[in-house]
Amino acid sequence: MERLGSKDEVRQAVGEARRESKRIALVPTMGALHDGHLSLVRAAHERADYVVVSVFVNPTQFAPGEDFAAYPRDLERDLDLLGAEGADLAFTPTSEAMYGGGADVTVDPGALGAVLEGATRPTHFGGVCTVVTKLLSVVGPDLAFFGEKDYQQLTVIRRMVRDLDLPVKVVGCPTVRECDGLAMSSRNAYLSRDEREAATVLYRALRSAETLALDGERDARVLEEAMCGAVEGESLAALDYVAVVDAATLAPLETLGSAPARALIAARVGSTRLIDNLALAVG
Repeated sequence: MERLGSKDEVRQAVGEARRESKRIALVPTMGALHDGHLSLVRAAHERADYVVVSVFVNPTQFAPGEDFAAYPRDLERDLDLLGAEGADLAFTPTSEAMYGGGADVTVDPGALGAVLEGATRPTHFGGVCTVVTKLLSVVGPDLAFFGEKDYQQLTVIRRMVRDLDLPVKVVGCPTVRECDGLAMSSRNAYLSRDEREAATVLYRALRSAETLALDGERDARVLEEAMCGAVEGESLAALDYVAVVDAATLAPLETLGSAPARALIAARVGSTRLIDNLALAVG
């Protein structure tokens, strides 16, 4: 596996692969890799001939006071994992290499970036859209792979790619979970043993909504109240929000119908903020 930190070097390496008629895939990550990330690399290998994985903790998607400095970093371990998965290229830029000294043009995520996570973290999706646009510009992939665990991020990026006519197909991949249901996340490393056990309440809350929907409950408010009730029963968790939304537009739903729906949840467990989501089907 080749490791490069320069945008020009990456463009040259990808250009050589494209001249060999290889299909290019990009898997953007912030490192601290786990099996959720690696599942994206495996999915990319199934659909492309040349897989680029970026490892970059993007400062612009962290607000002041958030965990940018504390975010887990272990680049050598990440590179070992990517090498074992057969990634072709690891792009590991510094902030200086990525943004330079005077970059001040950003990408506005629009209305989709102002709700849910965007309401809590108002600058977050602007940073996400900007760095993803830059990565797509540098790599020029045919396919870009993102996990459904960050469902709003996936939806925002799909809309951005559509609205800006970017020549890439965005591929969403299923959330990878621990055996007790907790969604894999780099931030799980912050949890103490007791908090790690308590964190499963997010998945249990989502499953309570899923069960009601499968039993025929169509009132979104009833599903949201069930999720709230599940979290209220866990002393180490503090709920941020729950929502039942249209899976394509993230618009709040009053009633489940024929359109795909998604249940979303965000909560703090101890001092760690976690998010999760689950597709809802009506029985």
